[in-house]
Amino acid sequence: MMFPVIDIGGGAFECGRVHGALARERVGRSIESYAKLFASCGIGWEQAQRRAQAFRGVIRDFDSELLEEIDGIAAGAGCRPSEILALNLRTEILPPKFLGAPGADAGECTAIAVGPRGSATGGTLLAQNWDWLGAQREALILLRREDRFLTLTEAGMLAKIGFNRHGFGVCLNILRSPEDGRRPGVAVHVLLRALLARTDVEDAVAFASGLSFAGSSNVLCADAHGGAASLEFSPMGLRVLRPEGTTLCHTNHFLHPEAATWQARLADNLSTEPRLARARAHAGARAKLGLDDLKRMLRDEAEGFLSICRRPDARLAELERIETVASVIMELGRGVMHVAPDIPSRAEYETVGLAGFPGSRTAASADPARRTA
Repeated sequence: MMFPVIDIGGGAFECGRVHGALARERVGRSIESYAKLFASCGIGWEQAQRRAQAFRGVIRDFDSELLEEIDGIAAGAGCRPSEILALNLRTEILPPKFLGAPGADAGECTAIAVGPRGSATGGTLLAQNWDWLGAQREALILLRREDRFLTLTEAGMLAKIGFNRHGFGVCLNILRSPEDGRRPGVAVHVLLRALLARTDVEDAVAFASGLSFAGSSNVLCADAHGGAASLEFSPMGLRVLRPEGTTLCHTNHFLHPEAATWQARLADNLSTEPRLARARAHAGARAKLGLDDLKRMLRDEAEGFLSICRRPDARLAELERIETVASVIMELGRGVMHVAPDIPSRAEYETVGLAGFPGSRTAASADPARRTA
């Protein structure tokens, strides 16, 4: 079943209040999931909130309206602002190696940008499988602010995968460095929301280049004019990767040569390199990639439990099972997001649009390439 679409508008606090009120049950699911995850790492929920509280001033100085929105979400959902802060700072609070059991795969997410010259649609495509804990699928929402932006995110969180009215979009690959969470800086999910106010890739690169970060990640971004870049960042800095040819792929390790030394030990991460190789193979299989080609890539199960399309490994403990919770393909020039609200090999892609684009729409459409488990 498709994720709820939460439409927000008005001032920052009101946007948050409506988000929290309309997604109250799913915000509660997010809090429950992360309280368990933090506890599995030896961090109690109250301790997580205390750590998050230390970032209030950082967020206020970065963008006071985002802090107002966080407080509004808490008011609408009937919870403490510190709980919503902890959700939005989950990447910075979790230790760099939070999935440490033998055989557990700490990697998550495979993303690709396709420029207009390499696109069968003639427009920029930006796509991602979002791999995370399966229980959190029940907390996902599509958050849409009037004609400004559309993002697939976790209830209670400001943003994740999405695009804006300028035709600029973002995907996320979590990266890990030993310095994550050790110093003040802009948090990953706060950054994602701020990037959804940028006009294009060059604007995003310039904006991010002036920031200090509290954690590590890669933001694969693209725009309707054909720009694309990977913004690899950590508390040690930012490095930018550009496409070689018409596509740019990323998984869960640093690719820029100067950022390679920032990488937390990769030996325990079993899938990021083979997933990247498979994604690049799909990207190079055709001169021009269309929607069906990207769906085929995102449904690739060639590596079993370590594939681009991730199924949960029942041999692992519940909090160590990574699976694809959702799959997204964005047509940035049309203002359309195609979403598979489950493991994509067993789900249809449905469409959600942002007003103001030719061809955008909000009705769901059937995916003729659907496969069943």
